[in-house]
Amino acid sequence: MSSTSMTTTPEVASKSPSPEQLANRYTKVQSRDVNVYYGEKHALKHVDLDVYQNEVTALIGPSGCGKSTFLRCLNRMNDVIDICRVTGRIALDEHDIYDPSLDVVQLRARVGMVFQKPNPFPKTIYDNIAYGPRIHGIAHGKAELDEIVQKSLERAGLWKEVSDRLDQPGTGLSGGQQQRLCIARAIAVNPEVILMDEPCSALDPIATARIEELIDELRENFTIVIVTHSMQQAARVSQRTAFFHLGDLVEVGETETIFTNPVDSRTQGYITGRFG
Repeated sequence: MSSTSMTTTPEVASKSPSPEQLANRYTKVQSRDVNVYYGEKHALKHVDLDVYQNEVTALIGPSGCGKSTFLRCLNRMNDVIDICRVTGRIALDEHDIYDPSLDVVQLRARVGMVFQKPNPFPKTIYDNIAYGPRIHGIAHGKAELDEIVQKSLERAGLWKEVSDRLDQPGTGLSGGQQQRLCIARAIAVNPEVILMDEPCSALDPIATARIEELIDELRENFTIVIVTHSMQQAARVSQRTAFFHLGDLVEVGETETIFTNPVDSRTQGYITGRFG
C-alpha cells in the first residue's frame, strides 16, 4: 500500500446535526458498563454508548472487535447463544431491556434487525412483509394488511419494482432487492430502532448506493444503528460513529469529528489504514 493511500481519510458526506438538533437530542438507547462474555472469553468490555433518536450511529472497527456483538445486545439476540453472558445495563427509552419481566418478542418488534446476508422467508413477497403484522396482531383485516404491505415496500423503495408480482417468491428477487425486502419486512411492524449488521457487504456498488440512500430516508422515522466494515459508508450515512477495538469502545463522537480529528491514536490509525 502506498503512503498516499495509507493516509487517506474517508470524506464525510452525511449531514451533521444542526446546533438546534444537538441541543434537543433524545437518548433512545443508553448502554452503561456493558460486558459480554462467551464462556471465559471477555468479548466486550465496559461499553458506555448512547444512541440518539432519528440519527444513524455507525459501529466501525476491525473484524472480531466486538461491534456486531454489541449490536446483538440491543435486541437481545445474544440470548440464543448458550455460552453468552451479558452484564451492565442497556435501556430503551430508559427501560432496562434485560429486565426479567420484559417480553423479548415485544422488544424485537420495537428493535428490528437487518442481517448481513439478505434472508427473505421462503414465502411470497407479500407474505414476507405481512408475516410480522400478522403474528403481532397489528393488522385488523385484509385491507389494513394490504396497506401495511404497500407502505412498507414504498418506504423501502421497492414498491414500484414489485407491485405487480407480490404473489411471487421473495427469493426470486435480486440481492439488492432482497435486502430492501428484508428492510421492508423489518419496518412493517413499525419498530422504533433498526439494527443493521453490515447490510451492504453482499451487494454490488449500485445496490449499496440504493441502500445508503434508503438509510438516510428512514432516519426521519427510525433510529438506526449500523455495523459496517466500510469506513467510507460510515462517513456517508452516519451522524455519530463509534470505533471498537479488541472488545473496547475506543472512541465515540460526531462522525465528522471521528474522521477528521479523532482523540485516540488507535482511531487515527484505523481510519487512515495504518492498521485494520
